[in-house]
Amino acid sequence: MSVTGFAVAGGRSLRMGCDKALLAWGETDLLGHALSRLRKLTPDVRILSGPETRYRERGMPVVTDLMDDGGPLAGVLAGLEANGGRAGLFLAVDLPFVSTELLAHLLALADGFDAVVPVSSRGPEPLCAFYGPVCLAPIRRRVAAGERKMTAFWPDVRVREIAVAELAGFGDPDHLLANLNEPEAYARWRSEAR
Repeated sequence: MSVTGFAVAGGRSLRMGCDKALLAWGETDLLGHALSRLRKLTPDVRILSGPETRYRERGMPVVTDLMDDGGPLAGVLAGLEANGGRAGLFLAVDLPFVSTELLAHLLALADGFDAVVPVSSRGPEPLCAFYGPVCLAPIRRRVAAGERKMTAFWPDVRVREIAVAELAGFGDPDHLLANLNEPEAYARWRSEAR
């Protein structure tokens, strides 16, 4: 399957208080860590930078949102729009424990579905997901109607959810899908990752 990897780095990082994509992680930063995992699955990797063009120094294509303040759904829309009708594998930079194996599993499940999304105990993780080209038109319609919820277009496509029990085959789901939104979460998980 021909798929483009998208490192989702377009958030404003308001709760973090600084650009979380640039926070140190291992020998790189959170953005570099996301890019590295995506590169293991596809040679075509791009950065979703939100409404502003950022991160060009990474030497790879940067995709900006087509609107201001559209939220993550607008980012997915921009990625699929720029993708020439190909599928996209989306990974938010603030999900540092999502393994390459889990991402490969999303791709392996894509046959027969338009979207493949893990669902943790907190709910869907739509920025760690596969979205096929069929998702483009429904997302475009929802965004044009002013909807911003990441799952707004789900009724219009075939979604394969990966439930907690299935996720457990890749590790503790709460750890795998730990989201680093606040400084406390970053400090806690970074110390545990060392």
